This record gives sequence, C-alpha cells and structure tokens, in this order.
Amino acid sequence: MLSRNPEEMTPLECYKFLIGTVIPRPIAFVTTLSQDGVLNAAPFSFFNVVTSDPPMISVSVQRQGGKPKDTSRNAMDRGAFVVHIVSEPYTEPINQTAASLPPDQSEVELAGLTPVASEVIEVPGVREARVRMECVLEQALPLGGRGGVPACDLLIGRVVRFHIDESLYHEGRIDPHQLAPVARLAGNDYSLLGRVFTLERPK
Repeated sequence: MLSRNPEEMTPLECYKFLIGTVIPRPIAFVTTLSQDGVLNAAPFSFFNVVTSDPPMISVSVQRQGGKPKDTSRNAMDRGAFVVHIVSEPYTEPINQTAASLPPDQSEVELAGLTPVASEVIEVPGVREARVRMECVLEQALPLGGRGGVPACDLLIGRVVRFHIDESLYHEGRIDPHQLAPVARLAGNDYSLLGRVFTLERPK
C-alpha cells in the first residue's frame, strides 16, 4: 500500500486524492437569495444527510481565497436555502450554474431554469428538479484551512418542507430509477445510478 502523510501534501494533492476516492458523491444543487434579491445557484458534491430527527442535511462550500462564496454568504444572511437533487434530465443546465458569475447575476437565469416559490422560506427553488428541500440554516461552521483562515463553510440545514415529483413516490418510498440521480466523480466525470443490489443487514 502507498502511504502518504497529508501534512506533506499540498491542498491540491489532498483534494485530488479525496475526490478520486470518495466516489460517487451525491450532488446538491443549492439556491440562495442575496440581500439584493438576486437568486443565486450552484452545485456542490461535498453533500450528505446529517440526521432524520429532525431532518438535516449538510453542504460543504469551499471558500475562495479565504472568503465565503455567494452560497455561504447568502445562506448565512438569509438563514435559509433550497437543496435540489440533481437528476439526469437537467444535468446540463445545472452544470451551467457552476460558472463564476458576479454576485449580482443569477445563475438560474443564465441556465434557463425556472424559479418556483417556496412554501415556508423566502428563497425560491427551481421547478425542473424532481426533489427539492426547503432548509433553514441550523449552523454554519467555518472549518479547515491553514494559518487561521478557514477553507470551507459547512452549512447544516434543517429541512422544513420536502417537494417530491409524484411519479417518484410509491408507498412511502422514492423510486431511485425514476429519480435518475447524477453523482460526481473526479475531474469532469459523473456517474448514474448503475446496478442496484440488495444485502440484508445482520440482526
């Protein structure tokens, strides 16, 4: 086995190792609302479930030059954001939202996506998504980095409303094949659901 000490690796080397091994990663497409009312959006693959009681999810937003990105800043200013699950049919427009735009320009508008009002929070979601979750910000934790400058903001959101395409929902369960989730690999590579197998847990 190859043994590497992360303290002797550059941040880029660590990043490449992590994104090449922690795969596939689910993608959170996050919409936020700026103080000026601009609907910002971006995809993030450092994303997962935190707990189900109450339902919470986490999104890690990497900083640029030690400064929070629009998503983090807006979520902290408004105390809310919307997380969408990325599905195959609208992968291309979601990819367009990864473009670096100034804060006063909307990635949603750039990608030709359709804003839809939320029920509980003031931040709109995107109509094209098959699953979206309205979240209130439970915690925002600056983490990592060197020299006292954080490398990311870990946003923990409490889900206050689920929106699910009816075609996906059967007897209390979501059909993964109908959802057709897209997962992140390394570089410019993505993956689809692929083979599904069943394995019972020991009692």
